[in-house]
Amino acid sequence: MDYQRARDLTAERRAVRLPVKNYLPPLLTALDRPDRGLRGILVTGTNGKGSTCAFAVSGLAALGLRVGSMPGPALQEAVERIRVNNVPASRAAYAAAYAEVDAAARRLSDPLDAPAFRAAAAAVHYRSVGVDLAVLEASAGGRDTAVNSFDLGVKVITNVALDHTDLLGDSYAEIAWAKAGVVRDGDHVILGELPPEAARMVRRVLAERDGLTVWRLGEEIRVTEAPAAAHEGPVEVATPLGIHHDLPCPLRGAHQQRNLALAVAGIDALRERGLVPDFSEERLRAGLAATTWPGRLELVRPARLDDWTGSVLMDGAHNPHSVAAVLPDIVRMTAAGPPPTLVFAVEGTKAADEMLAELPPEWPLLLTRTASPKAADPDHLARLVAGRPHVHRAPDTHTALRQAARLTGPGGQIVVIGSLALVGETRTLLGLPPG
Repeated sequence: MDYQRARDLTAERRAVRLPVKNYLPPLLTALDRPDRGLRGILVTGTNGKGSTCAFAVSGLAALGLRVGSMPGPALQEAVERIRVNNVPASRAAYAAAYAEVDAAARRLSDPLDAPAFRAAAAAVHYRSVGVDLAVLEASAGGRDTAVNSFDLGVKVITNVALDHTDLLGDSYAEIAWAKAGVVRDGDHVILGELPPEAARMVRRVLAERDGLTVWRLGEEIRVTEAPAAAHEGPVEVATPLGIHHDLPCPLRGAHQQRNLALAVAGIDALRERGLVPDFSEERLRAGLAATTWPGRLELVRPARLDDWTGSVLMDGAHNPHSVAAVLPDIVRMTAAGPPPTLVFAVEGTKAADEMLAELPPEWPLLLTRTASPKAADPDHLARLVAGRPHVHRAPDTHTALRQAARLTGPGGQIVVIGSLALVGETRTLLGLPPG
């Protein structure tokens, strides 16, 4: 099997509409349980999952461990979804893992969806190369997500907000029930900041489990955050295992300091379980300092597009909660120059009006769509902002960026927001390598 065929397999599985459930267990059995003995951290929540995982992977790798991860979605290349120590699998290794999974899938009569296929391929790759731990991100659900088949032992719930309401329900309690469903008996659970309704539901779910250790941000976990203008830290994080001083936070945004605290707490939970045998504060700091997470308040300066040169700030915020969280940092980071031109696209139309309402009305707004089949039509988005001045439309990302460059002028600023697919297409058009 070649790389293109491996990519096509995922697309074919994605096109098959199946009831929401976890289809992975029979496939893992057919593969002789490639996840056997796999331990680590499973991160769920509405926002912040990817950043929390990125901090944890970088910290653990610096501590001498081989760490598998499968961040999603891929921004530019499918291989980004299967990594060891944050390095994507080669195309050959990716294809080999998918070939093994495809052969096993053909022996099953049960249906399989894309998340099950992808998680199985990651587990096969981890078994092939040998990893010490895994740091995995749950997809939209939690309870029914494929990676919930892996018994990793440490579970992190970053936060709960209203997103994917068509799948999870339209209340904090329903979404929290789905997220907390990843917790098993005996787990070490780490909780971020939760709305009261969500916190009550999480407590109710956890009360049904036995033998849990629970650390909560603001209680057992305390973080002393650096000012927003000094986002790189230092940050101090205290857990029941001790105080970590002078931790760097290289990802932009005040919210990232809380994600860092959850990641450090996750590492301490693994230490408590004897899974981090050679811990060093100095190496932890070095690992955190090396953390990267493309497409999250990612500033490209100078950015070049055709004959235009300026700056492009990208963030994959894709729901009202995440847009509201990053907007103060976007305003701060663009304050030195003239108002930037916004390029906006979104997957689907649910909550698009709330996302658009968060964007500064005085900034020129360019509405577009990505190649994703779920992308909202720019004409529909324009109707949501009727009456707003300086609104433009473009049929695709390339046209939108070229139009934004003309609007902002040489040396100007462009802000790309609303969709990770939009960020991925922008990174490719700017000539940035897959991250």
